[in-house]
Formats: sequence, structure tokens, C-alpha cells
Amino acid sequence: MLLTAFGGLMWLIYTAMLVLAVVALVMAGLARDDAYRAANKQTKMFWLILLGLAVAVNLLVPMLFLQIAFLVATIVFFVDVRPALQQVSGGGRGGRRGGGSSSDGPYGPYNGGR
Repeated sequence: MLLTAFGGLMWLIYTAMLVLAVVALVMAGLARDDAYRAANKQTKMFWLILLGLAVAVNLLVPMLFLQIAFLVATIVFFVDVRPALQQVSGGGRGGRRGGGSSSDGPYGPYNGGR
């Protein structure tokens, strides 16, 4: 019984690693090539190959140490490369879209009751 539960947990972890790698690969493919250069990161081809290998290893090679190594690469893409690409592309979360001023509220400019 305990072994079955452990196997189910491991299957869930492997599936999560595969999903993360696939999502990262798609996001890397959707970003513009010049954004990688502007963000001073590795090239788009580098990330596509690395994340493609992560997907292939998760699908085809049941070696946990390789899967963890590519999981680290996937996490680096999510926490370092993707935010830098968004910042360069102007699609960063939390930033002002449309060039609004610092006094803009959620429903338009705030003028202090004037």
C-alpha cells in the first residue's frame, strides 16, 4: 500500500516536471529572438535546445538525476530569463502599460479632487 502511494507521488512529480518543461519550451519559442539579445541572455536557439532536451529527457529517459538537472534549467528560465524577456519586451507584470503617469489609479488619473 505504501509503495503504491509512493509510486503515485513520483508519477505526479514526473508529470509536473514534464509540464513545466513543456510550458517553458513554448514560452521560449514565443519570445522574439532580439529580446534575448536585448536582455543579455543566451540566444533563443540555446534555450530552445536546452528546454527541448528537458522535455525529451522527461519523456524518454527515466533517470532522476538528469531530470533534476533539466528541472534546474527550466526553473532558471522561469525565474531569470522570462522576467528579463518580459521587461525588455514591455510586457512585464506590475508595470504600467500604455505609458500612464504615476498618479493614475485603476479607473483613470487621480487629480486629488481638483
